Amino acid sequence: MSVDNPVRGKTSGTAGTGGRLGVPAVTFMIIAASAPLTVLAGGVSTTFAVTGVTGVPLSFLILGGILTLFAVGYAAMSRHVTNAGAFYAYIAQGISRPAGVGASLVALMAYNLMQVGIYGLFGFTVSSLLSARFGIAVPWWIPVVACIAVVGWLGVNRVDLSAKVLGVLVALEFLVVIVYDVISLAAAPEGISAATFNPASLFAPGIGAVLSFGIAAFMGFESAAIYGEESKDPKRTVARATFAAVAIIALFYAVSAWAMTVGAGPSAVVDTAAANGPDMVFAFLTAHGGVLLSDIAQLLFVTSLFAALVSFHNAVARYFFSLGRERVIPAALSAVRPNGAPYAGSLAQTAIAVVVTLAFAVGGAGSDLGELYPVLTMFTWLTNSGAMGLVLLMTVVSVAVIGFFRKQPHGASLWVRMVAPGLGFVLLALVFILIVANFNVLLGQSESTPATFILPLVVLLPGVVGVLWALRLRRSQPAVYARIGHGSEG
Repeated sequence: MSVDNPVRGKTSGTAGTGGRLGVPAVTFMIIAASAPLTVLAGGVSTTFAVTGVTGVPLSFLILGGILTLFAVGYAAMSRHVTNAGAFYAYIAQGISRPAGVGASLVALMAYNLMQVGIYGLFGFTVSSLLSARFGIAVPWWIPVVACIAVVGWLGVNRVDLSAKVLGVLVALEFLVVIVYDVISLAAAPEGISAATFNPASLFAPGIGAVLSFGIAAFMGFESAAIYGEESKDPKRTVARATFAAVAIIALFYAVSAWAMTVGAGPSAVVDTAAANGPDMVFAFLTAHGGVLLSDIAQLLFVTSLFAALVSFHNAVARYFFSLGRERVIPAALSAVRPNGAPYAGSLAQTAIAVVVTLAFAVGGAGSDLGELYPVLTMFTWLTNSGAMGLVLLMTVVSVAVIGFFRKQPHGASLWVRMVAPGLGFVLLALVFILIVANFNVLLGQSESTPATFILPLVVLLPGVVGVLWALRLRRSQPAVYARIGHGSEG
């Protein structure tokens, strides 16, 4: 497949590898964005600590079911719409071009927030490790700047190189989490119990916050469509990778969260998580598996964050490429290297990461939050805001799927065209409402502050701007407007 490159004024390769990625590679890219070890050590322990709800394992299965419903129509549409802009193209073709442009800017903001926010946790973790193991005091933002450079370098090179790097890191993450699960089940101070899969353990006060935290663990599963133009067989690869990722993520996290409750004891898991936070996993491994195993796990925790950073960086670069190609944003952002990598979008994302990191570094100079500053602000604020934006986009895409197949059924069944996406819309809308209602909890606030309201607006306002910009394009540049959401088609 080839696309018209507006920068060079001639045909060039698509963003990425031009058809090198198979199902395993795309699945690895997806799972890397969810960062398995990061979810277990950071997300699951935090969910237990903040909500006091023990039914976290069950919540992963329920969320997996909701996202499977969403994926039915999403994957079916991917067979007919192949575009690096994914959400943007789907909404443009399924609802309207203005809605698509609005969604594109929300997606750009959400993915950038997720990617840049993770740098906060990365910087804190590396800085803490250097201090604890080598006695070297390094400001948190220095490891971040170094990491930005490495991620940027991968971004301007072939995406299959990134896939190979991510594949190794994700495999090692899975291995260490499996070891943790086995040791937890062997320890079992209160015996092996499946009580945390009992609906009564989840459907209690705090369920909203549990689902809100849990949905963030799946963020990135929808990115298979972003790599559609780079897949060997887009009509099959995207669908298979999406379903595989949802199933793996849901089952793996459900089992691992359950193992955490067994290892700590169902009656003690909440208190243990509250006392230890992300160190809960590493302290447990030190006590039951030895210091070496714990050190390996902490090192892989860093690489887990790195893998997520690379995956989200690739997603942002491809959104820039897609929008630039269609001249919705400056055409220069669609520039690709001879190997097909969308280097202009990659450089733009790298620049954004540098600017935001330095802004937080300056802002935290006089903060009373101490070493936890980048975690409690940069990481917590940005990643939760980004997750909220992505849930909103999935909710809108569910409507877009119905609209797309209503115009042309393409031989799809009623289940695929209407029922599954309709159910997905209702359930995702409910999750989005729960996220908004519990947003101060997600930010770690006991009560609302200005950030509680400003951060959602940072995600939502670009959508309004995008709709207005599309309406202007319809009047001033009808040729550009007609191409919105159609990328390399035609």
